[in-house]
Amino acid sequence: MNYYKPITYIVQPEENGWILKSVLREKLNISRRLLSRIKLTEKGVMVNGKREFISIKVFTGDRIEIHMEQETSEYIEPQNIPLDILFEDDYLLIVNKQSGIIVHPTHGHYANTLANGVVYHWMQKGENYRFRPIHRLDEETSGVLAIAKNPYVHQQISEQMINNQVKKEYVAIVNGHLPDLEGTVNAPIDRDPEHRHLRIVTEEGYSAVTHYKVEEKYKSASLVRLWLETGRTHQIRVHMKHLGCPLMGDKMYGEQNETMPKVDRQALHAAKLGFFHPNSREYTEFTAPLPSDMQSTIGCLKRE
Repeated sequence: MNYYKPITYIVQPEENGWILKSVLREKLNISRRLLSRIKLTEKGVMVNGKREFISIKVFTGDRIEIHMEQETSEYIEPQNIPLDILFEDDYLLIVNKQSGIIVHPTHGHYANTLANGVVYHWMQKGENYRFRPIHRLDEETSGVLAIAKNPYVHQQISEQMINNQVKKEYVAIVNGHLPDLEGTVNAPIDRDPEHRHLRIVTEEGYSAVTHYKVEEKYKSASLVRLWLETGRTHQIRVHMKHLGCPLMGDKMYGEQNETMPKVDRQALHAAKLGFFHPNSREYTEFTAPLPSDMQSTIGCLKRE
């Protein structure tokens, strides 16, 4: 049986004499469901190199290792698709996703996705992981995207997102000028009852909060930096439209009378992603430079 690289933890002085289960739950935040899966494996939870029951006591300096059996992405066909890798270790893969590529295979679209390229990349390295994107980016959105290499890493960063501990920063080019140079959009979002693939701002929707800051103003557009407090589908696109400034090139949420955009996709880029690494527990940020099509668009806007 093959295992992922173990998650490790050194028992701290203030945890001396704790029950192992308490350390796993309170310090490593392992969910009951995941812990049940780990306990069923041959290695399970080890203390100082020895397989142990989670009912034992642990002491200062003890080394705890959590072992998880490897899973595969057998249903994803490996394809040699170029990847812009920003970071990779035994626990995470961080890529700069290009616009025009779907993250995960969907019904009727099984090939030429980011997942196909990632599985191929791992295969070339002689590694085998299940493809676990921690979050999603729309097909046309470029930028930083994180992929977990085991279920614990996925669980931990997902919980950080729920607890608003993950920093997600975007850059967008919007049509027109926002009402303020800095502001917050607190407007609930839900599906459009008439067009189920679209989202709208509605009082009956789910809480959605977007913070923004105008970086530059042009004659007919603005360069905006945005931070998400929540992660609703199409949140930035819907909130910018709600303010009367839809994203340039956005075919779904752009105004009907919008002039021909200077970029052929929604001008949205995930510029920065920050979170606490689940193994080192240190805060880490990853950044992706503004793509060439958005840089060219900004150049055109400056010359208007």
